[in-house]
Amino acid sequence: MDKIPKVLFLSKGNASRAQIAEGFLRNLAAERFNPVSAGTDSNSVHPLAAEVMSEIGVDISTQQPREIASLFRDTFRYAVVVSDEPHEKHPVFPFTTKMLRWSIPDPELATGEVGEQKQAFRDVRDLIRDRVDELIEATPPAPVFTEAHAAAA
Repeated sequence: MDKIPKVLFLSKGNASRAQIAEGFLRNLAAERFNPVSAGTDSNSVHPLAAEVMSEIGVDISTQQPREIASLFRDTFRYAVVVSDEPHEKHPVFPFTTKMLRWSIPDPELATGEVGEQKQAFRDVRDLIRDRVDELIEATPPAPVFTEAHAAAA
């Protein structure tokens, strides 16, 4: 079993919500988690998602969206479905020990002027930040084994 738990964030298009979640977990707790994101459709990172994350110092512009099927050989400690329940079908991932569901609206559906759309992305970003913080707090750090521990065993 991996010492650092792998966390898979799933969304339909994998262009905004799952990418934002992956970026936050990588930025806030990369030493404790190995985050990955995927979707049923693999799109490039949405420019507004990258922009609103950049506003707070998190760069997700180079993250690589993936399709869920490409990860079927991997095992994840957590799979977190990020979808707008009950308005949206959510993807499933059978190869995980713990499936979490976060109901988060899709900011890509926001209408109006660019400023209004950007605010929808900021609102979603902030919701996801809170959920990622909760995940970090609820997951105890893995024990750290040193050579002294190994010699004593």
